[in-house]
Amino acid sequence: MRQRGKGYRLLRGLAAALVLSAALGAAAVWWWLNQPLSLARPSIEVSIEAGSTPRDVAQAWVDAGVQTDASWLYAWFRVSGQARRIRAGSYEIEPGTTPRTLLEVLVQGRETLQTVRLLEGWTLRQVRDALAAAPNLKATTRAWDDARLMQEIGAPGVSAEGRFFPDTYAYARGVSDLTVLRRAYRTMQQRLAAVWADRSGDTPLKSADEALILASIVEKETGTATDRPLIAGVFINRLRLGMPLQTDPTVIYGLGDRFDGNLRKRDLLADTPFNTYTRSGLPPTPIALPGMASLRAAVRPEATKALYFVARGDGSSAFSDTLAEHNRAVNRYQRGQP
Repeated sequence: MRQRGKGYRLLRGLAAALVLSAALGAAAVWWWLNQPLSLARPSIEVSIEAGSTPRDVAQAWVDAGVQTDASWLYAWFRVSGQARRIRAGSYEIEPGTTPRTLLEVLVQGRETLQTVRLLEGWTLRQVRDALAAAPNLKATTRAWDDARLMQEIGAPGVSAEGRFFPDTYAYARGVSDLTVLRRAYRTMQQRLAAVWADRSGDTPLKSADEALILASIVEKETGTATDRPLIAGVFINRLRLGMPLQTDPTVIYGLGDRFDGNLRKRDLLADTPFNTYTRSGLPPTPIALPGMASLRAAVRPEATKALYFVARGDGSSAFSDTLAEHNRAVNRYQRGQP
């Protein structure tokens, strides 16, 4: 009986030791999962390609500078039951990231995003230059002409100028510039459709495209935001009367590379499809990216009798109902005459 009691106590002691060992092991695992990972640099970036295995992902983080054992990360990915839910993409982690939060980032696809900003008043050339300079944005469209670009966007035969809404666009590393342009095009289409649906009932504009063209001119002519509706009102008045718009930005756009920064009288007389001094009506396409305020001004201009405006030199414009008033404003603000 004594012998059996001794053996029983031995087995019970071994069982207790195993339970304690397992408990200590579980506690160690829990501690590791919630302990910030050591990083070789202030931030660690990793791009995970589609088709990468969980083991590949774990090793990629260690190779990039996460100072832990890749087999531990891999084991955690597997034991969590979420290894197959890890998403491809570009990721960045900073100090304070634990194995648990790292997996959350990978499973939720919380990619590191970068941004590119398209500004109101930019031409398509400036848009393309900005995309080419954007970090980690794949330059898919750089060598394409405008026709190829619009075909790939899904709008074959549509002019490319002015078709992209000016805004800040976020993208993941390695994304194509075509993806950004498609988003900007869709956004412009949506915004344009919304303002066109809310247009004044008496507008002489015949289509949303004409509203886009006028909005682009308003954008380039406006130095002060509060002047937009009045400037649009002047152009609407001229369109109603059949008067040429006589707006310098369209002439400059038509000159293209020939414009040297100084608009001369001979330039105003040089006929191009965009010269609104030599041709009546709107030019054939937009001349720049209009923002939302210019779009709204084009379809809902301020009621005014003005037919003329001239820059005061401080960003604002002086508006006149008659040519005589306008000439006096030109003498005062442009020529410095009393």
